[in-house]
Amino acid sequence: MPELPDLEVFAANLEKRFKDKTLERLEVQVAKKLNVTESELKEILEGHRLAAVRRAGKTIQLDFGAERVLGLHLMLHGELKLIEANENSKHAIVSFYFKGGDGFALSDFQKSATPTLNPAASDVPDALSKEMSVAYLEAVLAKKKAPIKTVLMDQNIIRGIGNTYADEILWETRISPFSVSKAIPGAKVKELHQVIRKLLGKEIEQIGKLLPDELGGEIRDFLKIHGAGIKESPTGRKIMVQEIGGRKSYYTDEQQLYK
Repeated sequence: MPELPDLEVFAANLEKRFKDKTLERLEVQVAKKLNVTESELKEILEGHRLAAVRRAGKTIQLDFGAERVLGLHLMLHGELKLIEANENSKHAIVSFYFKGGDGFALSDFQKSATPTLNPAASDVPDALSKEMSVAYLEAVLAKKKAPIKTVLMDQNIIRGIGNTYADEILWETRISPFSVSKAIPGAKVKELHQVIRKLLGKEIEQIGKLLPDELGGEIRDFLKIHGAGIKESPTGRKIMVQEIGGRKSYYTDEQQLYK
């Protein structure tokens, strides 16, 4: 599943390729995934210029102007694929054809990826937004008895952090994923806030260099502990695996448990 750094890179690459191009034709292959009718979507978006592409939480948003924003959630197996003028993408949910013959499709063999017209604005801070301040993180954690990893992945608390990078962030701070959120000391919370921004920012930069034009592909070359193929941390400690909330968590015994 693409995570925040992947989506940030894909959004930047989409904007680089399609910004200021006019959407000539929209093809909906799986209409049941829409929050409006197919005809409404086509009427609202066709003929309009793509002004910007951005990532918001776990979605990519295509901005065609006021009240013309289409959010794309890739879910678990969704992909963005380049297509040509009369080409159909396998497993497509919706396809975008721009003037000049260039285009792309949102596809998903499970048909779970979801396009949403004018998604509601969220007051939950994105992991990389200025609203996700130290003060906000301190206030949230002070009220939570849940494991810190559960809180980091809760999209109603912080938008954007997924399973992979929650593990990487917690290892960098040496906080056990099983730690009770409210028990984490203030100094560690400040460190956690710094690591979230620094680690995600570095991943975006590194993935962007390897995928300067791509709209798909997951680069996991820079992960330190998350992944079945990684047996030891960079510090030489054995990586352990245990489920938290139904998701595999990777960690080491050098991570402090606060309870």
